[in-house]
Amino acid sequence: MVNKYFVYEFMPNGTLCQHLQRERGDELAWPVRLTIAAETAQAIAHLHSAIDPPIYHRDIKSSNILLDYNFGSKVADFGLSRLGRTEISHISTAPQGTPGYLDPQYHQNFHLSDKSDVYSFGVVLIEIITALKVVDFSRPPNAVNLAAVAIDRISKGRLDEIIDPLLEPNSDSWTLSSIYKVAELAFRCLSFHRDMRPTMIEVAAELEQIRLSRWVSTEEITCAASSEVSPCSSSSNLSEQPLSMAVNKKFGLENRSLFMLQMTNVGSVNLMKKLKDNSQVSVQGPWLSEQSFRRTVC
Repeated sequence: MVNKYFVYEFMPNGTLCQHLQRERGDELAWPVRLTIAAETAQAIAHLHSAIDPPIYHRDIKSSNILLDYNFGSKVADFGLSRLGRTEISHISTAPQGTPGYLDPQYHQNFHLSDKSDVYSFGVVLIEIITALKVVDFSRPPNAVNLAAVAIDRISKGRLDEIIDPLLEPNSDSWTLSSIYKVAELAFRCLSFHRDMRPTMIEVAAELEQIRLSRWVSTEEITCAASSEVSPCSSSSNLSEQPLSMAVNKKFGLENRSLFMLQMTNVGSVNLMKKLKDNSQVSVQGPWLSEQSFRRTVC
């Protein structure tokens, strides 16, 4: 008799949910949270755009984002995932997922698409900003659902009321502005109508741009994404070489292709190669133990 075993990568820092809820370790600083968000977006974009047929995860949530020794993120638990179809906009299937993360339009009309994962990821972005539970019955009745609270506060210009104070948003201008940019992106991901939501490639590109803006101005990032050979003028002291090369050398801009497609209308081939070669998708598959199928609300 031959015994077969599955061996999975050990993720010593647990889940994103555990850290946001202060269940383990110190609180995560904003740059770390933003990097986790950017890497997770790349993983989901890989599922949607670098695989044929595409894969719809159906259960994107903070407790399914695992963290390695360096807080690099991996998307796990494919127990509810479904294969999509590139030739149609959605597939019809009974709604499944975790309360608080579930796409309301999918819940209403049974139409599952890549935008269902986009909605769920929008909820994760709100978690990252607020460190609040997605569903919490200890809150007032109109605030039980975190997505509803976020949509209300962001639309009214009152985001500051729900930002995690441990992020110290007013400590510097970049932290505050980047939090607001991520919140605005999350707001678009949480649109009720799926056609109003961005794709995960667009989400990944925008998060990478926000992350890099800590060191490089938006103008420099745009210039770096626009050309490999054309020099760009800059007030910084990087060098006189083409900025795309200078930024790569100084800041390790290995994910440039992720925002190239958003900044210009070229580079889709490089983007697909990047997503295929450097996916953050976990090796975990639908044959995991019964714990993989247990729906928990974080």
